[in-house]
Amino acid sequence: MVDKVKIALAVVLVVAGLAGFYFFSDTPAIVRVLSVLIGLAAASGVLWTTAPGKQFYVYAQDSYEETKKVVWPTRKETIQTTGVVFLFVVIMALFLWAVDSTLFWVVKHFLGQGE
Repeated sequence: MVDKVKIALAVVLVVAGLAGFYFFSDTPAIVRVLSVLIGLAAASGVLWTTAPGKQFYVYAQDSYEETKKVVWPTRKETIQTTGVVFLFVVIMALFLWAVDSTLFWVVKHFLGQGE
């Protein structure tokens, strides 16, 4: 029950930050953005004290550790893969253009406008 109250408080803090953004419409943009950021920071602080917040924190730490185990592609592999994708897109574009043009010609011919 306490966690639900804290989550509701976090939602209220986010809404308050957003409301501040619109309430201070005559002030400089930095004040408006700070209003939203302060609301988000306060909501994050409240959420961090809840059981789901603590579980999320552990999950985020585990995810970060998993990214360290990933074997990332080298620059050469990335460039080669990008080249293959780009070439495939160009070939597909030409193929679809040819199919579209052919179908357009066939429909025009059947409608008697292709003469």
